[in-house]
Amino acid sequence: MFIIELLKALFLGIVEGITEWLPISSTGHMILVDEFIQLNFSDAFKEMFFVVIQLGAILAVVLLFFHKLNPFSPKKSKQKKLETMQIWFKVLVGCVPAAVLGILFDDWLDEHFYNYQTVAITLIVYGILFIVIESLNKGKTAKITRFSELTYRTALLIGLFQVLALIPGTSRSGATILGAILLGSSRYIAAEYSFFLSIPVMFGASALKLVKFGFDFTGQEIAILLTGMLVAFIVSVFAIRFLMGYIKKNDFKLFGWYRIVLGVLVIGYFALFG
Repeated sequence: MFIIELLKALFLGIVEGITEWLPISSTGHMILVDEFIQLNFSDAFKEMFFVVIQLGAILAVVLLFFHKLNPFSPKKSKQKKLETMQIWFKVLVGCVPAAVLGILFDDWLDEHFYNYQTVAITLIVYGILFIVIESLNKGKTAKITRFSELTYRTALLIGLFQVLALIPGTSRSGATILGAILLGSSRYIAAEYSFFLSIPVMFGASALKLVKFGFDFTGQEIAILLTGMLVAFIVSVFAIRFLMGYIKKNDFKLFGWYRIVLGVLVIGYFALFG
């Protein structure tokens, strides 16, 4: 029944909305969930759905940070407008590495890395890295606490870390946040910059998948896609607010442990039932 497919899309939208912003890998979770809750549509549609659903999550960032990212706000002074434009320039610089490599290797990455083995390994590896890096940085004072202190060189280096997220299970937000922390950023700026980087990257990735799939949707496919996007948007608003409040008083070790436990469970499950 079609209503069952809508419920599946709703659940996938919830998963996307939560995992896109927490450093635990949305793509990895979507691949794993698809092992248990499969949409009864073509493989081409599902591949496109798992990427384009992220547009709903992106709109949550646009909504929550609209004033900060709007360089034309009449409420901002000329200096503030200039600072906002500089944020966008730094975001674009940080997007270059992932955009170039993503376009060049999109099909190859899909073919070789979109599987549970890759997801499990990257969940565990980056979980360990979160714990180790947070332990090493304990007590250290961040050098970058404002966007004005984030240089274009640092923005580009963080963008190179984002390239790691082309491998599923890594987490785009996780890779960029880890990179930013290693380069001296505060957790708050690292998280915000990660959110801002996602806007052009995920719009670009969604556009790429839509072009490859084509725009010849059935009515049911449109309903499934819109349901997933709407739910992802609503859930993302709460997930982003939660994370920004959480990191004011806590580090990312909890997410590291979560990744490790989930990775081990994935390996165990497929070893027994795969």
